[in-house]
Amino acid sequence: MTTSARAEPIVEVRGLKKHFHIHEGMFGPKKTVRAVDGVDFSIYPRESFGLVGESGCGKSTLGRLVLALETPTEGEVRVQGKNIFALSRREQRAIRKEVQVIFQDPFSSLNPRMTVREILSEPFEIHGEYKNPADRAKRLDHLVGVVGLAKAHLERHPHEFSGGQRQRIGIARALALNPKLIVADEPVSALDVSIQAQILNLLKDLQEEFHLTYLFISHDFSVVRHLCNRVAVMYLGKIVEIAEGEDLFQDPQHPYTEALLSAVPVPDPLIERKRKRVLLSGDVPSPINPPSGCHFHPRCRYAVETCKTDPPPLLEAKPKHWAACPPLPFKGKPSEAALIQQ
Repeated sequence: MTTSARAEPIVEVRGLKKHFHIHEGMFGPKKTVRAVDGVDFSIYPRESFGLVGESGCGKSTLGRLVLALETPTEGEVRVQGKNIFALSRREQRAIRKEVQVIFQDPFSSLNPRMTVREILSEPFEIHGEYKNPADRAKRLDHLVGVVGLAKAHLERHPHEFSGGQRQRIGIARALALNPKLIVADEPVSALDVSIQAQILNLLKDLQEEFHLTYLFISHDFSVVRHLCNRVAVMYLGKIVEIAEGEDLFQDPQHPYTEALLSAVPVPDPLIERKRKRVLLSGDVPSPINPPSGCHFHPRCRYAVETCKTDPPPLLEAKPKHWAACPPLPFKGKPSEAALIQQ
């Protein structure tokens, strides 16, 4: 589905910021961690929207804000046109039925004292759904079936399952209330590679069957490429590039995206030997004291003086492709990702 074919967005994030105040030591000065520092994007129906970046860039915090598990310092998150932070508690509960989550760790996200039946029934208890025992039993049988588990698994506890099976239980729990949006926070990073592929294929199949929309958070470009049809790249609390998936992989418009893509391994050894790595100098700066101007300029090989003073806005570098960077020398040249396609 193309952007032009979409109607109203399910989620709109506008000017979103989340700052945490911390003390260095017991009597140290108070400092501010700018975890999310002015973010704007929209997610449309039946879209898989990927959010990628290095660890510590603010991806998970942004996901928690969309879920209303954190309160923003500034800005708003609109779900189906309603600012979730301006709603009453009752209205917010109704919205929560529409937005569910798949957690990163399938080992700690399930209550070890509860059976699978009890875990999957908990959303029904909270929201007063499927009160009739026969309807509930039918719904539970359907949920375990669509994620590839058997009815007999309903009576077991989480410790009796493998990591991939536990994540299937987490996916079934997210589906329990028929949500429109699922926030998947690194849902396969704790799993073996072979199991990752199974879970990703399951998510794609479920999206088709239930017309789901995903906010898929990951640090792994290869995983995002498999599932997502639009991708945002995040660096130090800000989004630096947003584009349709294949366009971003083949023609990145931001030097940070270029560097991330060059680090993705290629299964063909001949192509892998010919590839040139884009090595970033230094480490990710602290969100407590981010660099002035463009946050990426201390590590950017194309940086000029204006990059040190002027924060770049997201501009449309090409149709449906936005980047927080002025025109640079590498743009317009075949990217590593494009060469891999050949």
